[in-house]
Amino acid sequence: QVQLVESGGGLVQAGGSLRLSCAASGRTFSLNRMGWFRQAPGKEREFVAAIGWNSGITYYADFVKGRFTISRDNAKNTVALQMNSLKPDDTAVYYCAVRSSYCVGAGCQNANEYDYWGQGTQVTVSS
Repeated sequence: QVQLVESGGGLVQAGGSLRLSCAASGRTFSLNRMGWFRQAPGKEREFVAAIGWNSGITYYADFVKGRFTISRDNAKNTVALQMNSLKPDDTAVYYCAVRSSYCVGAGCQNANEYDYWGQGTQVTVSS
């Protein structure tokens, strides 16, 4: 089992920045890829970004490229999502997720491909 705890959400004005953090504990040796997803009211959970735990290779949804940056700290078992130039459309609950098995390239962008989830943190961007 892997436990994930997110932090860093909040309320920000459009154009502002937030930094989300996710701390992993438990069977952290099984981490392969860590990702961030988000879910807005009435919408499906969607992929935002992911990072290979060992490779450090990053993957982004097109709608966040150039604005969001995912990073990880292997020593601390944490992954962060730096969000800049936020827009009202970015308002959602953001979830950290872990996949234990190998992903090929830019694959594993579906929520059902991840094994463990955090509780989510609310991000609200006002116009």
